[in-house]
Amino acid sequence: MGGNHLRRKYNPYTLPPWLRTIRSICNQFIVPFCIFQGIRTFFIPTTFDVFLLGLFILIAICLHFEWI
Repeated sequence: MGGNHLRRKYNPYTLPPWLRTIRSICNQFIVPFCIFQGIRTFFIPTTFDVFLLGLFILIAICLHFEWI
């Protein structure tokens, strides 16, 4: 009854090649960014650093589960 039949399943292979390349590059660099930001936040915790670390972790989770 709802609009669920209109929602398409996400498939990363249907993306344009340039977007797949950007996604692949982000997938490679997000974990080192998280580690670096985690170390930086541990030694010099500012509000901005905490939010940035949270954003990096959220992006890493989304890339891992292929939500983006």
